[in-house]
Amino acid sequence: MAVKPIRLFGDPVLRMTAQPVVTFDKELRTLVKDLTETMVDAPGAGLAAPQLGVSLRVFTYHVEGETGHLINPVLDLTEEEQDGPEGCLSLPGLQYDCKRAYGVVAKGFNQYGDPVTIEGTQRLARCIQHETDHLDGIIFIDRLDREQRKAALRAIREAEWAGEQAPTVKVSPHSTFGRAL
Repeated sequence: MAVKPIRLFGDPVLRMTAQPVVTFDKELRTLVKDLTETMVDAPGAGLAAPQLGVSLRVFTYHVEGETGHLINPVLDLTEEEQDGPEGCLSLPGLQYDCKRAYGVVAKGFNQYGDPVTIEGTQRLARCIQHETDHLDGIIFIDRLDREQRKAALRAIREAEWAGEQAPTVKVSPHSTFGRAL
C-alpha cells in the first residue's frame, strides 16, 4: 500500500471504459487501500481506479468525514438537480460549476464482494457521480456548457502540469477475453 501518482488529463486511461471487477482478492484489496491513501494524501473527495492507471470499476470517497469505496457501481439518480463547484485530482487547480443530480442511490460491492448500497445527496451525490463518470471515461469538464468547457480547455493548456509525460499503462495479467483495456 502506498500513495501512487495520479494520472493527469490527457492520459488515455482516463478516457477508457473501465472493466468490471470479477475477482475479489488480495490484489483488489490492495488497490482499494492504494486508492484511499492516495485520495487522502492528495487531498481529494474521491478517486477512481483509472486515475491510478488501473482500468477497473472501483472508486473511493471521503466526504464529510465518511470514507468508503464502491466496486462495480450502478446509480439511480434523482430528477432534482444541483449546480455547484467541482474539481478533479486529474485536473489539479481547476474548478468549475457543474450540474449533477441532487441525490443518488449507488449499488455495488465492497472489496470482499459483499453487496453495498450508498445513498447520498449534495456533495456525496456529486462525488459518487463524478467518480462513476471516471469509470465510464467521462471527465467532469465533458458535462460543462460550451463556454465553460472552452474556458476549461484553455486553462488546461496553460496549466503548468499540461503536457507532462504520462506513465505507461500497465496491462492486466488477467484474461480480457479479447477486449482491449
